[in-house]
Amino acid sequence: MQKIKKKFWLEKFDCFSVYGKDAKKFLNGITTSNILNSENKVTKTCWLTPNGVLRALIEIIFSERNLDVIILVGNTKEIIDQFNKIIFPADDVILSAPFSINRIQEIDEVSSWRSHKALFFKKNDKEFEKYKNKLNLLNSNDLKLWKVNQAIPSLDMEINGKNNPLELGLKDLIDFNKGCYLGQETMSKIKNVSSLKQEIRVWQSFDSNFNFKLKDKNLYTNSAKEKSVGKITSILKSDSYIQGLAMVKRKYLDEEDYFYSEIFGKIIIRKSVGSLFP
Repeated sequence: MQKIKKKFWLEKFDCFSVYGKDAKKFLNGITTSNILNSENKVTKTCWLTPNGVLRALIEIIFSERNLDVIILVGNTKEIIDQFNKIIFPADDVILSAPFSINRIQEIDEVSSWRSHKALFFKKNDKEFEKYKNKLNLLNSNDLKLWKVNQAIPSLDMEINGKNNPLELGLKDLIDFNKGCYLGQETMSKIKNVSSLKQEIRVWQSFDSNFNFKLKDKNLYTNSAKEKSVGKITSILKSDSYIQGLAMVKRKYLDEEDYFYSEIFGKIIIRKSVGSLFP
C-alpha cells in the first residue's frame, strides 16, 4: 500500500518584532487572545477595531528577548502605524521595522489550519532551502483552493471593514475571560446575547452558464430573487467548477443547503473545516 505523502503550506509573510518589558502587556491589550498567560510558543490572534470588526489575523511568536508579530492577513503598514500611535510614553515598548519571514505548516483536508504547528525561517536562514526542498509543497492554485475550503479570510474580501471574527468562524481565537482589549465589549455582547447575524460559508457552482458581466454579488433564495440571504465575498475558478466564500444570513442557514446567484446560478453552500461559531 502506497504511503500518502504529507502536504505542506509554505508562504512568506510580513513580520515585525516588539521589544521591551511591557511588550506582552501591550499586545494583550490590543489583541483577542491571552498573551500574558499563554503557555504556547506561538499564538494565533485577531486585531479588531473598537467596534469589534476584524482588521487583521496575526500570529505571535514568543521568545526570551522579544515577540515577533506575523501578519497572516492584514495591511502591515496600517498595523505598525496604529500600534505606534497607541503606545503610551510611559510604556517600555519598541516596534522594529518590518521584515519577511518564511512560514511552513503541515496541512490536511479534514482538520483546521489552526490545529497544526508552524515552523518559521528568517530570510537568511541557511537551513531553510535544505528543509523546504524535502517537502511536498502545495502549488499556488492548490493553496488558494485549500484556503477557501478552510475559510481563511482575505484582505478587502472577507476582511472588509464590516465582518467580525465570530461571523468569520474564528471563535477559538477570542479569549472571553481575559481582561479588557480592543473590541472586547462588542465580542462579549455578541456572545452573551447570541446576536450573530451572519456566518461565513464555502460555496460551489457547477453551472456552466456564468455571466461575468453582471455585478450582483448577492445570494438569493431562488432565481426570482425574492429574498436576499447573503453576499459573495471571494471567487476562485478551477477547471470544473467555481467556488469561493460568502457571508450568509444566519436565519436562512437551516432552511436550505443551496441558494441562487445571478452570476453563478444555483450554488451549494457548506461550512468550512476551519470554522467555529458561538
